[in-house]
Amino acid sequence: MSKVVFVHGVGKQYLSEDSLARDVVPELLGGIRLAGGPVPSYDEVAVAFYGDLFRPRGTRSLGEPPYDEADIETDEEFALLMEWWAAAARTDPQVPAPDAPGTRGPAGWAASRSLRLNAVRAALDALTGARCLRGVLDRALIGSLKQLTGYLTDEAVRQAARDRLAARITPRTRAVVAHSLGSVVAYETLCDPERNRDWDVRMLVTLGSPLGMRALVLDRLDPVPPERRAVWPKPLRAWTNVADVTDIVAVVRELRPAFGDAVDDVLVDNGSHMHDATRYLTAVETGRAIATGLLPEAD
Repeated sequence: MSKVVFVHGVGKQYLSEDSLARDVVPELLGGIRLAGGPVPSYDEVAVAFYGDLFRPRGTRSLGEPPYDEADIETDEEFALLMEWWAAAARTDPQVPAPDAPGTRGPAGWAASRSLRLNAVRAALDALTGARCLRGVLDRALIGSLKQLTGYLTDEAVRQAARDRLAARITPRTRAVVAHSLGSVVAYETLCDPERNRDWDVRMLVTLGSPLGMRALVLDRLDPVPPERRAVWPKPLRAWTNVADVTDIVAVVRELRPAFGDAVDDVLVDNGSHMHDATRYLTAVETGRAIATGLLPEAD
């Protein structure tokens, strides 16, 4: 029965629970060790895997589908791409802002399909030239975007992902560590009264989380935030939110204003791989947060 459960983010559809565990569990344990905390055994860390829910069915694929600008089809996908572009421009001087000369603000691109395609192409060019995303192909970037918006709009995927996580959390689980989209899955699962009846999670650690994006994520959560203030998950005692200073997925780096004063927002520096899960896991700040959840206490 696992003391720690890790929930992955986007782009894992061609992996498995076992292959992902080989990558993330040693880094998670190493981060706790760097922080001087009580290091659980390898077998006490579980991975909640849901990546296969996004794998194309009934087709042969050698990798990411060949997405291009025409595959940004919904308003949600377009809005998220524009948010990422604006976030990259704020932290990287090499990325032109969406409202810089020669570009238009997001509202200006809604008039026609051709204008939107131009905006998407400009955003992809800007983002793939950013220091933090150098070498990331258009199709990988679009695939990640589609998974985030797809989770929030496809109820079957949403429930299946939450089922996968709930199956890994036990009464002995003390820390849930969730990266990127996984933080949305973790939050909603911990809030679900049909799943969380006997849980006692002492620490939720979110890494590179998009949860603070008001219109695109926060307002679409289940449960819906009443009066623009999100519900606190009942089985959760503490929450540490870790964000890299340039992570464009964590557009809103502070979750405390939306989720409550009990959230501890922490900034880290992941170097050139600003959104990489293993960089987050080896940060001493992350290790310290997980260790806090694992400290023994009188029951």
